[in-house]
Amino acid sequence: MSQENEDLNKYLDLFPAWLRGLGEDASELVDLVPISAISNDARECIAGGVNYLFKSLDLIPDGIDDIGYLDDAFVLRVSAELASEGDISGVPADRMRSLGRLANDCEDIRNFLGKDYDRLKAYVRSLRKGAARGRSVQDILEDAATQQSFVDDVRNFVRGFEAPSFSREEKNLVKLKAFFDAKLPR
Repeated sequence: MSQENEDLNKYLDLFPAWLRGLGEDASELVDLVPISAISNDARECIAGGVNYLFKSLDLIPDGIDDIGYLDDAFVLRVSAELASEGDISGVPADRMRSLGRLANDCEDIRNFLGKDYDRLKAYVRSLRKGAARGRSVQDILEDAATQQSFVDDVRNFVRGFEAPSFSREEKNLVKLKAFFDAKLPR
C-alpha cells in the first residue's frame, strides 16, 4: 500500500473518532477556563477555541454532511496546542493528559493540511479577540457570570451533541481540505 493510501486510511479512521469525541474534548477544555493558576494567555487560547463552537459563521457550516463539525474538532486541538505553548504549569496533572493529547493531535492536522496549517493556527490564535453569542473571550475570563453562562452553554452543547456520520470516502477529505483552503484568511 502506498504512503498516500496509508495516510488516507489513517484520516478516514481518525477524523470520525474526533467527531465522536468532540463533546468530551470540549468538556475537558472548558474545565480549564476557570483555573486562574493557568496563565491568562493559555486560558485565552482555550476559551477562544471552545467559544468557536458557538460561532454562527464558522469555517465549515455544521450542517454539512460528514465534515460539518470537523473544523470544530481541529480548532479545539489547535487551541490546546497554542495553550501548551504558554505557561500551563497551573494545569492539574489529571487535566494535563487531555490537553497534551489534543495538542499532540496537531501533528496529524499539520500533515493533513500541509501549507494551510499555519493559516489555521493564525486563525485560531485570532479567536482570542473574537466573540460568539455576545460573549468575548475577555468577558468569559473576567466576568464570573459570563464565565458560568459559557460553561453552562458548553455543558448543554455536550449533552445535546450527536456526532454526525462520516463515510469512509476520499471525497470527504477533499471537501475538508477545500473548505480550509477557501475559508481560512490569507
